[in-house]
Amino acid sequence: MGLSDGATVEAALRVGEARVPIIGSARVYVCGITPYDTTHLGHAATFVWTDLAARVLHLTGAHVDVCRNVTDVDDHLLAEARSRGVPWRSLATQQTYRFERDASDLGLVRPAFEPRSYDYVDDVIALALGLLAQGSAYERDGSVLFHGEHVCEIAGLDPSEAVILLNEDSARHDVRMDEVVENPLDVVIWQRSSGDEPAWPSPWGEGRPGWHAECAAMALSTFGPTVDLHGGGADLRFPHHAYEAAMAEAFTGVAPFARSWMHVGTVMIRGQKMAKSTGNLVLVHDLLQRWPAAAIRYLILSRPWRAAWEFDENTLEEATAHLDDMWRSATAPVESEGARRKVVAALLDDLDVPASLATAREAGGQVLTEVIDFLGLRDTTTWY
Repeated sequence: MGLSDGATVEAALRVGEARVPIIGSARVYVCGITPYDTTHLGHAATFVWTDLAARVLHLTGAHVDVCRNVTDVDDHLLAEARSRGVPWRSLATQQTYRFERDASDLGLVRPAFEPRSYDYVDDVIALALGLLAQGSAYERDGSVLFHGEHVCEIAGLDPSEAVILLNEDSARHDVRMDEVVENPLDVVIWQRSSGDEPAWPSPWGEGRPGWHAECAAMALSTFGPTVDLHGGGADLRFPHHAYEAAMAEAFTGVAPFARSWMHVGTVMIRGQKMAKSTGNLVLVHDLLQRWPAAAIRYLILSRPWRAAWEFDENTLEEATAHLDDMWRSATAPVESEGARRKVVAALLDDLDVPASLATAREAGGQVLTEVIDFLGLRDTTTWY
């Protein structure tokens, strides 16, 4: 027996307002790290939740392929390498290794695809050429820019609000956009070289990819014109995901680019968003020195996935105690009829972990053991 025995052929994961029925294969794309520092808890929340979503999709009988990218051509990475006085590729390799170690400790199943921006520069050039040919982009002074005036409307934002968010976008801070754009909502696909940065040859001269175009190119190259589930932090909703999708849809003519979106709630500390750019961080590696990985994972999963939440390390003590109590319950021989079906139904219903655990704890015994393992609260068992 196992949790998959509780699923039916009609089962489909609901994520937010989107129902995602799958036949055969499920394609999950997750925006990964920019490797200029080690993994913080905000990253971990995104990756733990998307890891669970992939596990739940597997319950429907689908073969699940996950693609989690590494953005190793990026302004912040280049700036951090300069400040440390180290080669930027060496820094990217070092920090990617540290992230993979943290991911393994947290029980994340290794994705089937891990594209790195460095290897997809030619794909970004192809994307730029296609968008230029369709009139969705234009060239200015060695840069290629995407016509983005329509993207804010699709995202449900007022143009003035969208411009503010774009101006805050870290991927664009080194581009003199006021000199080259036709519209303040246009974004870079290909960015001309400033001379002291890594650059690649292109039809428009030496340059490098823009951030939104990198993800669009990697997703299209890996999965084709559409994905079933696209995950990332809530802060990526706009502009990153909105422009990534708009570029992909303009290039392929296929919409929607993502059948469903999973924008995981922001982790706060001292009332502010946890972010590397502000140094307002709690690093996963540091937490793992003091707490079980299962407790960290349980702390993340014990709330609605889209909800923002405030981190307090004292809650890890509570999480550890809850896990211990669950294991004691798992030794009880009691098991209710249909418990597995109820557990699976809760997980398929917007990844309702609290409801699935409540059902499993009432059942106890083997059902609770299976749920603990399935949620990754004991080991790194591979589920897809």
